[in-house]
Amino acid sequence: METVHLDDFLEDGILKEKPFREKVKQTDWSNFKNKRVLIKGCTDVPVPTWAYLIITAHLSQTVERIYFGELRSAVKIYIRDKP
Repeated sequence: METVHLDDFLEDGILKEKPFREKVKQTDWSNFKNKRVLIKGCTDVPVPTWAYLIITAHLSQTVERIYFGELRSAVKIYIRDKP
């Protein structure tokens, strides 16, 4: 399972909307094609819900499944329909 760490989208330890959106645009989401992906949101910084939604929207275009949380207790939030 691949992991997306929300810490990678912070700027100076803070989630700022404009830089966050730029980093999301610059991320090559095709690296996650047909994989199971965990969005690890357990950071020391409060992360607004919209940040998870934006990342989920980008991932859902290519991944097989999306999970949220910690690996051992991950919550499944998206499953791609099989053709």
